[in-house]
Amino acid sequence: MSKRVISSPKAPKAVGPYNQAIEVNGFLYVSGQLPIDVATGEFVHGGVREQCIQVFKNIGYILEEAGYGFEDVIKTTVYLTDMKDFAVMNEVYSTFYKEPFPARVAFAVAALPKASLVEADVVAAK
Repeated sequence: MSKRVISSPKAPKAVGPYNQAIEVNGFLYVSGQLPIDVATGEFVHGGVREQCIQVFKNIGYILEEAGYGFEDVIKTTVYLTDMKDFAVMNEVYSTFYKEPFPARVAFAVAALPKASLVEADVVAAK
């Protein structure tokens, strides 16, 4: 098994003992991304819509660094602190993904790191 660490300077650095992504055997595992703007090191201003956009931008930067795109994503997991935000997340999500959509799960959690409203991770394959 050959593992390759992926790190994009356009996406926020890992905030713990993990990597932005790991590629192994044609699969890319992207760690959960928060709505951090790498230029400021802070969450983007606004509500859940702006946070969702930044989360998926960060995922896109990591995919790009590894030579993948959203079309290569086979599974997405979205974590929301409030299921009332599900419709907004879906609207944003549909601007990043096109048919055929990947498998997905989205659910509410009690809390996310740094009091984020949303976090997402993906698995992509070539």
